[in-house]
Amino acid sequence: MQRHDLIVIGAGPGGYVAAIRAAQLGLDVACIEKEKRLGGTCLRVGCIPSKALLESSERYASAKHHLSDHGVVVSEVGLDLAAMLERKDTIVRGLTQGVAGLLKKNKVTRYEGLGTLVSTGADGTVVKVGDEELVGTHVIVATGSSVSSLPGVEFEGDWIGTSTEALSYAEVPGHLVVIGAGVIGLELGSVWARLGSKVTVLEYMDRILPGMDQELSKQAQKVFTKQGLAFELGVRVTGARRDGDGCVVEAEGRDPLRCDKVLVAVGRRPNTTGLGLDAVGVSTTRRGQIEVDDHFRTNVSGIYAIGDVIRGAMLAHKAEEEGIACVEQIVTGYGHVNYDAIPGIVYTHPEIAEVGKTEEQLKEAGVPYKVGKFPFLANGRARALGDTEGFVKLLAHAETDRLLGAHVLGPRAGDLIAELAVAIEFSASAEDVARSSHAHPTLAEVVKEAALAVDARALHI
Repeated sequence: MQRHDLIVIGAGPGGYVAAIRAAQLGLDVACIEKEKRLGGTCLRVGCIPSKALLESSERYASAKHHLSDHGVVVSEVGLDLAAMLERKDTIVRGLTQGVAGLLKKNKVTRYEGLGTLVSTGADGTVVKVGDEELVGTHVIVATGSSVSSLPGVEFEGDWIGTSTEALSYAEVPGHLVVIGAGVIGLELGSVWARLGSKVTVLEYMDRILPGMDQELSKQAQKVFTKQGLAFELGVRVTGARRDGDGCVVEAEGRDPLRCDKVLVAVGRRPNTTGLGLDAVGVSTTRRGQIEVDDHFRTNVSGIYAIGDVIRGAMLAHKAEEEGIACVEQIVTGYGHVNYDAIPGIVYTHPEIAEVGKTEEQLKEAGVPYKVGKFPFLANGRARALGDTEGFVKLLAHAETDRLLGAHVLGPRAGDLIAELAVAIEFSASAEDVARSSHAHPTLAEVVKEAALAVDARALHI
């Protein structure tokens, strides 16, 4: 029976980063992953392949519709979908091999198979992988999440499928119905709309991107509608089935909707079944999440959990921060994650990014706040790019000026939000951001102007 100081179950962003950090701190580390390719859902069939298709489809749409604005005349623009998909797959292959290389470099022992908790006691926790049993002084569960299903909707290949299938359609669907107007639905809906699909998005809530700042999501919907996406909000889908050479989606209060493909994007659920949690007495919630304290400890000594299997947003970078904090807590006695400084990004065009509190959350909590906004239309760099949709919106405490939230709809919002995440991490004020020099001409000047606008002194509007 092989013994390790730490056994990490799952080699997604949280798991492999935790394993590497633990090895850096001198622990003998094992990492168990059931998939042959490392990197988890995010790398294999999530974040990375979707961003590759988003980038490729955006370039295709730009060449087809917008290059003439820059004086670039292209006589004919064609689509080689097979080449686009192969580029995506090549990127994924390279990065998964890179993760394997990192584990090897840091002397992390890799086990391939499903890790199952068997027993726990004074000598540690026994974890079974295939026919082999390991003993870990500490065990971190980092098994991630998988797509949620919808009652009445039966998955059937890529006819009625998930984001995994939507990343690899062999041809552009004539009409794609997306169930769910969250991040995944909007990103992949955008990809296929750019490539020529008619895209209809059905959402149960009364707005897209539920949970994000409402002003931001309303403006984003207007932009996506102009791009050709059709939205039906407040719609309860009751069923979807394959019908001949197409599909039929049924919903309350409307006629059945015929289409070529259906993408179900109604959220994700934690991967906690089949791990042996009951066998060792680890507590879970009704939703299947593992219950942990502020230091990622479960109710069973020596067993921890991070990432999508615990409470909070299901984000790769959240899982990474939790993995590092968890390991550092084990080794040094201290580890911390500031959840107010964890950004969220939607990689559509324009991008959408936010960090901290929304206006709705501040109102509900009774926190006095001020708002500063500035549009990209008034920014020289955005005009030079020909990319002027959107704005930066900052929320600061009305009495202390401390930055409480930041929301960006616009070009490269995913990069711009990093400055504001750092500002919130360091408890900066809007004045701190406003007084910091931002190079000209850059998109970052919109952030500075929004910070100035908190105090009603924006300069360029």
